[in-house]
Amino acid sequence: MINVFFNFLANNGDSFKEKEKISKMFEKEQVDFYEAALIGNYYEKIKTLKKNDIIIIAGGDGTLNRFINDIYGKKISQKLFLYSCGTGNDFLNDIQKYLKIENNLVPLEDFIKSLPVVKVNGMEKYFINGIGYGIDGYCCEQGDIQRDKSPKKVNYTKIAIMGMLGGYKTTDAKITVDGKVYEYKNVWLAPSMMGRFYGGGMMIAPDQDRFNKEKTITCVVCFEKSKLKLLMNFPKIFKGEHTKLPMIKIFEGHNIKVEYNRPVALQIDGETIRNVSSYEASYGE
Repeated sequence: MINVFFNFLANNGDSFKEKEKISKMFEKEQVDFYEAALIGNYYEKIKTLKKNDIIIIAGGDGTLNRFINDIYGKKISQKLFLYSCGTGNDFLNDIQKYLKIENNLVPLEDFIKSLPVVKVNGMEKYFINGIGYGIDGYCCEQGDIQRDKSPKKVNYTKIAIMGMLGGYKTTDAKITVDGKVYEYKNVWLAPSMMGRFYGGGMMIAPDQDRFNKEKTITCVVCFEKSKLKLLMNFPKIFKGEHTKLPMIKIFEGHNIKVEYNRPVALQIDGETIRNVSSYEASYGE
């Protein structure tokens, strides 16, 4: 049996078309759909299924994040797949260099064996793509607000540009990487990345390899006083061409702590957390 845990709110609520595609893909199989929002805990639900069943997570990066946090470290007998149908699909963008993807189905086993964890606002969460902190978190926060007001597709690039023009105020930051401390002013963002992409296709950490033997994650710090310089160079982030700019510093490490001098929004795999003064991400320690 095919069991599909489906987030019908993914992709700006346009996922019913994807449900039809999945049904046609497995038209010779019995397919049961479950509304992801109604599943209290994925692992508890999985324990009620047969061992030879197939499980498909249908949704975006946020749906996948919730799933991995429910099942990480648990023994799962069923085969697990992601059917990516979210808004950003940054996990899908990243893993295409590791395997050939057919029918939008991604076998998950190799990608969830080892994951980094972030501590923020008194909680711990595993992440599979990355953490955005600064204007990237602000974009997710503003996107959530727009989504609550209108069913129209959220334009995160437009939100980012408007944020640079005045909607977002920079911070001072202290970045601690494996015990070494660095301090910056006029900081726009300081994400820590397991993959290369975030924000719906921005290649923020082009050299990050989620399977690197050292098990390190990458922190990218953007600091710049001039809004004009920032706006002129913003398009470079989509192709990963920003890394050699004077306004960018890149760190790799096992433990990365970022502290801002005022609370701002943060996102974990696209899910927004508000009023964050610091986070600590760890991997491979």
